[in-house]
Amino acid sequence: MRPALKFQIDQKDLDAGRVDLARIALLNDYLDMDADNMNRIEKWRAANER
Repeated sequence: MRPALKFQIDQKDLDAGRVDLARIALLNDYLDMDADNMNRIEKWRAANER
């Protein structure tokens, strides 16, 4: 449900099949990658900014 919440995908579109599982999987991958990148940035800042 993360993609539906983050990208405001309407439940009616999900129920009607206008958004397929491949798209949802791609959006999940994007959200995972974005979270990973933000964590890496925070770790870098903590190590390099004083």
